Amino acid sequence: MPATLAEKAQAIVALLAEHYPQAHCTLDFTNPLELLVATVLSAQCTDARVNQVTPVVFRQYPTAAAYAQAPLAELEQAFYPTGFYRQKAKSIQQICQALEAHHHGQVPASLEELVKLPGIGRKTANVILGNAFGIPGIVVDTHVGRVAQRLGLTENKDPVKIEFDLMKLIPPERWTIFSHQLIWHGRQVCTAKKPRCPSCFLRPHCDFGQAASER
Repeated sequence: MPATLAEKAQAIVALLAEHYPQAHCTLDFTNPLELLVATVLSAQCTDARVNQVTPVVFRQYPTAAAYAQAPLAELEQAFYPTGFYRQKAKSIQQICQALEAHHHGQVPASLEELVKLPGIGRKTANVILGNAFGIPGIVVDTHVGRVAQRLGLTENKDPVKIEFDLMKLIPPERWTIFSHQLIWHGRQVCTAKKPRCPSCFLRPHCDFGQAASER
């Protein structure tokens, strides 16, 4: 690994920690199952909208068995405000059926077991591990992927490859908080269509920002 890339990553980690010390998961939950469900519901939907829906959902379906046994049409109606409700209902029910069949209804606290669940990939698994179990993981969502590429921390576009690139650069104890900080930065500053490069505190370390200043 080039020393300059390691130094860049170290500087970025420090600046993100300075500017987003309170960065955290913006999905509301009180246990691993609630976070799993909320994360699935957040696909193509804002966390704020999910948080409006989940209080009723969590009361109605407090266990994996409740989701597993519920009529699919009932779940679809409960998830309707989050969009793509048919697919989400089917996915959550299948996940919870697998939890009942293989994990006594409990969400497993390992990446290996989580990604065996239907429709659960590394991103969702790392969300659950980092925020529900305190097990560090880098979550590569659309914001993390975009910002990491623009900063020059990765040349890859595949989320799994980006995750492994970042794992080499970021200290393991910072993986979860770094993911949140990069997500917050992607939402507030380094947006997809109109990034605020002139006012970005990461600009001195950003390949995209430096190129923008030269244009």
